[in-house]
Amino acid sequence: MNGFALVAAIFAALAAAAQEPRGLCADRPGLATPPCTVDAGHLQVETGISDWTRELGSAERSDAVTVGETELRYGVTDAIEARVGWTPYGWVRTRDRIAGETDERSGVGDVTLGAKVNPVELGAASLALLPFATLPAGQRPIGAGDWGFGLAAPIAFELFEGAELELTPEVDAAVDEDGSGRHLAFGGPVGLDVDLTRQVSIAAELAAIRDRERHDTTALAGLSAAWRPRGDWQLDLGANIGLNHHSPDIEVYAGIAKWF
Repeated sequence: MNGFALVAAIFAALAAAAQEPRGLCADRPGLATPPCTVDAGHLQVETGISDWTRELGSAERSDAVTVGETELRYGVTDAIEARVGWTPYGWVRTRDRIAGETDERSGVGDVTLGAKVNPVELGAASLALLPFATLPAGQRPIGAGDWGFGLAAPIAFELFEGAELELTPEVDAAVDEDGSGRHLAFGGPVGLDVDLTRQVSIAAELAAIRDRERHDTTALAGLSAAWRPRGDWQLDLGANIGLNHHSPDIEVYAGIAKWF
């Protein structure tokens, strides 16, 4: 009888451990996306407080700012999450340095719908699939002007405790620059994420995206940091630098994530 009671207690402990919430695992900050999903029945809110990007061309200078870019992630099961994202405000200022003319536009951004499915966790490696679609809710240049879709495959390898190698290969049917029709774009980031303490982590990343419409490659280097004072929320900031003349010169951003 005592043996049966011991076995029952062990299985009860295992069941309780299996139901233990994993807590916050934010997509932000950084260029790569982790493969983890939100716990079943829980909601996670990730908001970009502000994002500023500058791009300098031979004849133009462009500054773009977005405020409040938000993604809601809901755990349908412990391996599947549904997600929706939207940018409530964006502003773009373009100055023609030769003609001396300035154009300013503002508005809302597009809506993105998607799902993250975590199909494989094998030892130190984990993989997820992230199909998504972008709906043209905003107007150009804040919105793309047409619908698009894509598939990302977030991958993480635990190198040692507190350090992960993250990759996010992606293929997109991206919207054409004139806002009508789609073309192929593919690539993605690779980076190293390290926990400096139980509350602070940093990530260093490189990313390349090949665009078949423009026949060029965007190349970026990024550095970001996150501070998690408690297990259910974090603050973050980061910066990306363009590595070639096809890329934005600099992007600086800050945000917050909260798990409910």
